[in-house]
Amino acid sequence: MALYENETLEYKRQYTPDIKKEVVAFANTAGGTIYIGVDDNGTPVGVQDPDAVVQQLTNALRDGIRPDVTMFTHISIRDMDGCPVVAVTVSTGTRRPYYLTDKGLRPSGVYVRQGSSSAPVSEDAIRQMIRLTDGDSYENGRSLIQELTFHTFESEMQQRHLSCGPAQYQTLGILGADDLYTNLGLLVSDQCQHSIKLAVFQGTDKLLFKDRKEFGGSIFQQLNEAYQAIDFYNGTRASFEGLLRKDERDYPMEAVREALLNAVVHRDYSFSGSISINLYQDRMELISLGGLVSGFSLEAALMGASQPRNGKLAALFYRMDLIEAYGTGLGKILNCYAGLPVQPSFESVEGAFRVVLPNIHAALAQKPAHAAEGGHEVIPPEATTLTASEQKALQAIQQAGQVSRRELESLLGVGTTRAVVLLKRLVELGKVQKTGNGKNTRYQCK
Repeated sequence: MALYENETLEYKRQYTPDIKKEVVAFANTAGGTIYIGVDDNGTPVGVQDPDAVVQQLTNALRDGIRPDVTMFTHISIRDMDGCPVVAVTVSTGTRRPYYLTDKGLRPSGVYVRQGSSSAPVSEDAIRQMIRLTDGDSYENGRSLIQELTFHTFESEMQQRHLSCGPAQYQTLGILGADDLYTNLGLLVSDQCQHSIKLAVFQGTDKLLFKDRKEFGGSIFQQLNEAYQAIDFYNGTRASFEGLLRKDERDYPMEAVREALLNAVVHRDYSFSGSISINLYQDRMELISLGGLVSGFSLEAALMGASQPRNGKLAALFYRMDLIEAYGTGLGKILNCYAGLPVQPSFESVEGAFRVVLPNIHAALAQKPAHAAEGGHEVIPPEATTLTASEQKALQAIQQAGQVSRRELESLLGVGTTRAVVLLKRLVELGKVQKTGNGKNTRYQCK
């Protein structure tokens, strides 16, 4: 043949399983031909049983490469200088990147042609190939991770009495037409690589941290855990109308729910950063990456118009009754603050969207005890504000009469650190009295 190996030509003296790597490289680049039965200098040496080699190749390409590359390959037996040679002609595939099934969609399994050799590519190059093939929509792109589990998602679906299986995964867009998991599948899977971060600050700025948490796993697990964490820090303020006690949260939980869902559904997941929730003394800020979709204004969003960035994710949330209709989230948040002296605000900049929920009791924090407002007795927040967890702890102590720290841990099913924090807080608020020392320390209601 007198031709040297190059970007579109490869010689193999005999069949080896490594030929799959060359096929992947050609399919991911500009195509090419592999001749089996030709030595490295281009001299035909032939193969002993060409029909058996053809069968081996057919099975190897069908089972060893994904997506299916067989429609872009042609295998034939040729006579070269009286020697039987097997030729594998590979065209550029339309579902790049192609990869070795046993290696997965990662650098060790994805190859491209560079000169006369096949070389592995970087994760960035894999992402670029996916974008070029699947388009710019993140949720429709193929996931770089294909070993996914869906325990949390399936549990959420079962709780809602919704079917959850391969057929539904195809319909929802979790599985693509090539039976590969999409990025939407990655988001709802237990292996989701994005997260939500919560930071709690002492005052109205970021100078002093009180607590910080990060929630991972399926976006449904993140949603549940973030909501519960906010609920823990969301104080309850008591006021009285005559003998009637009225409890009111610092932040309306429906507004929190809508803001949290909005951040998860509409964020741009092509960014690797996390959704940020910052909880200050006077406000809560939820910041999601991506901002509004290009060409879509904040004014239009406040009017109730909707242009979801992640249409299939939004449709899934709608199917699961997490959202009622597109474009209603911001309106619901505003309705939660209707008639109140403080109002939520929304801000969209390039790359980020921020929702600010004001603490509806922050303005009253400086008022003296028993100040009259509209004829209602107001008890200062520092004396009455209890989180849901603190209320449960107080009720447990009331029912038991008195408890030790260990007994409270058992009653609430919490760890030592959480029990210590709860008891310290209740003592500081004057709700609980501490008696004894060391192992004899007991706590009882005043």
